[in-house]
Amino acid sequence: MASPLRQLAYRHRWIYDSVTAISALAVGGVPRLRALGLEALQPLLPQQATVLDLCCGSGEAASPWLASGFQVTGLDVSPRALALAAQRHPALKRVEGLAEDPPLPEASFDAIQISLALHEFSRQERERVLRSSLRLLKPGGWIVIVDLHAAGPWLRLPQRLFCALFETETALALLEDDLPRQLTTIGYRSVDWESLAGDALQRIVAQRDPAAMLLTDQDAMA
Repeated sequence: MASPLRQLAYRHRWIYDSVTAISALAVGGVPRLRALGLEALQPLLPQQATVLDLCCGSGEAASPWLASGFQVTGLDVSPRALALAAQRHPALKRVEGLAEDPPLPEASFDAIQISLALHEFSRQERERVLRSSLRLLKPGGWIVIVDLHAAGPWLRLPQRLFCALFETETALALLEDDLPRQLTTIGYRSVDWESLAGDALQRIVAQRDPAAMLLTDQDAMA
């Protein structure tokens, strides 16, 4: 269940923006926070690669990708958020749907970004999101996840307080879990984990097995 402060932040944008700005200080500010996914994957992708921003909201984390020339699709369950994304980022292709069961064809994206959204899902839902993402990636495609991580000693108490005020129990569950191990178990390859902001954030890059292309070709010939 969402806390009263979280519900208030949803109703008043300035509260949400203020919390985001304070939280982003540890990584160099809001622009860099929103560009963390692009920063990790841009060297691995061809120009104009197809990118899916899962749980895109109003499109702020998709904006750096668009500015860099990528073909970006944003998926979100909220029509209101997608309408706002259309106003702010007209080049963003928008799809309404659940991240757990996205209405998109398999193997259709070179990259997928999940930016500060995975902690909104329960453990069971999170697994469905990650499995769906694996199916949506082209063989050899990449996923980047930026999300909460259990902070080091100096930031542990502020992080717990923040989660109690603005997040749900699903965020606390993510802090307890080993997300890189979960990705490996699901079938992702080349899982690379990096801590940010005094361990309070994690950035994970992983790949769909390039050999999946061989399986697809064989199936087509059968």
